Amino acid sequence: MRILLIGEYSNTHWTLAEGLRSLGHEVCVVSNGDFWKNYKRDISLTRTTYSKLEGISYLLKTIALLPKLRNYDVVQVINPMFLELKAERIKPIYRFLKRNNKKAFLCAYGMDTYWIEACTQKPYLFRYSDFNIGDTPITNSYTNEQIADWHNTKKANLNRYIANDCNGIIAGMYEYHTAYIGKYPEKLTYIPFPIEYEKEKNIKFYTNDRKLKLFIGIQKTRSIYKGTDIMLRALERIQKDFPNDCEILKAENVPFEEYSRMVNDCDILLDQLYGYSPGMNALLAMSKGKIVVGGAEEECYQILNEDELRPMVNVIPDEEDVYNKLKWLIDNKDKVAKMQQESIEFINRHHSPRKVAERYLDFWNSK
Repeated sequence: MRILLIGEYSNTHWTLAEGLRSLGHEVCVVSNGDFWKNYKRDISLTRTTYSKLEGISYLLKTIALLPKLRNYDVVQVINPMFLELKAERIKPIYRFLKRNNKKAFLCAYGMDTYWIEACTQKPYLFRYSDFNIGDTPITNSYTNEQIADWHNTKKANLNRYIANDCNGIIAGMYEYHTAYIGKYPEKLTYIPFPIEYEKEKNIKFYTNDRKLKLFIGIQKTRSIYKGTDIMLRALERIQKDFPNDCEILKAENVPFEEYSRMVNDCDILLDQLYGYSPGMNALLAMSKGKIVVGGAEEECYQILNEDELRPMVNVIPDEEDVYNKLKWLIDNKDKVAKMQQESIEFINRHHSPRKVAERYLDFWNSK
């Protein structure tokens, strides 16, 4: 098959492309590298500023590229806003792609209208999320901005148009599958994110003769939204209370290659306080034999039909809970290496790019 993947979130499309290529398929990834993360891509389509002049230049570059984006068996977009353009500019480009390729698919991988609705419209679909704790909404500058962006707007209209028009929708996490299933049960599927796992000879498992290295990645503009502010406070308390048992490693807005190297040096990664399941950063850490402290509710194992492995440490959005789970790890250092080994087994079992690519192919062919 000839496959076109447009847009990037945390290396998902590039990793999927590698899995598809290993099965003998021709794949082209078009993206901006996910901004400062600068992931690999076959065709780079970037926008350096958001001035009107730069917007016109970017639109012209995109239009000039369109003849090369025809005659694929599958075109898949990472999000309704798969280009750095206004929604009303993206719609005719999507229509061109749908008309000039055999099938079109939408990814439910992150922020969009259906996710916003699932988290903000009662009855809430989740016990907690980025937007609610129980029946109480979470209000901050980031959540307010996202609601304003995606609720009853041109972005929302674009999201609904593509979701209704495309051949199928792929959710990459339990949360996003839950957000879409009520509206599109016939065209929706869940496929876990692809992640390449490290060969075991490259893994350095924890030995109980040194401090535990606790790692947290911080995106300054999304710290409150992702819960890293709460996690960091718990981390700092743990380091203060147990200075001889642990140390903190922090990464702030670093490119992917540097971030990946920093993950190599840690034992435990904290990520996605408000999640039910691990995102790409957590999966990357697990692929390197690290323990993830973050979103790992039973629902994320159930959707994978996983009833054996439990390599992650689940936390709820509460500083005391994060602190207590970290303390448990310090008190049970003898269990760390085994949990790290289970992390790798979990990735190999559910997130191997080749296995994931096969599931995508099956779904694409079924539609």
